[in-house]
Amino acid sequence: MPEAGAMTEPVHGSDGPGGGATSFGVERDPARVVAFSDGVIAIAITLLVLEIRPPHDTRSLLHGLAALWPSYLAYVLAFLLIGQVWANHHIMFDHIRSADRVALFLNTVLLMDVAFLPFAASVLAETFRDGHGQRTAVVLFGAAFELTAILFNVIWWHVRSDRRLLTATIDSAGVAAISRRFLLALVWLATGTLLGALLPVRAWL
Repeated sequence: MPEAGAMTEPVHGSDGPGGGATSFGVERDPARVVAFSDGVIAIAITLLVLEIRPPHDTRSLLHGLAALWPSYLAYVLAFLLIGQVWANHHIMFDHIRSADRVALFLNTVLLMDVAFLPFAASVLAETFRDGHGQRTAVVLFGAAFELTAILFNVIWWHVRSDRRLLTATIDSAGVAAISRRFLLALVWLATGTLLGALLPVRAWL
């Protein structure tokens, strides 16, 4: 009897007694994937606060703190959006029974993008402070989060296309509901990025 947590082979595609592996490789318990992803997301969301640097001149501390509003804005926006990334990641993996090599690779690319988000937030804050390059910074910020939405949709499309990767507790209606949620995020992030590219950012402030 297999031990808990051991790797399991795909149930189809076997070409012999020793077969069972497909071109996607063996399937693995997603618990380690979720734990590693939680760690990367936690680090990324914590790094956001490093962009908020204390004022050098403490003689006018209140004014100096108020002048940091671009950093506060970028921090709040990025924190809330990364928090949503974390929530969606758990919603998705709550229904994934096992992860094959493709799912592992796609999740790694997703985490690579997540690790980039603090940089995008820092660029956004810097342009608001300087008053130049805001449109480009907004597009960079939006595009970085749009990529996370794209990757969520790709990962979910991959696992839902092969129901053996999903848990038995989710039915077709549940799969469709999550698909709609991820598609909606794709649309509203794309809309926000497009508006950032077309409209003057200062008109919003």
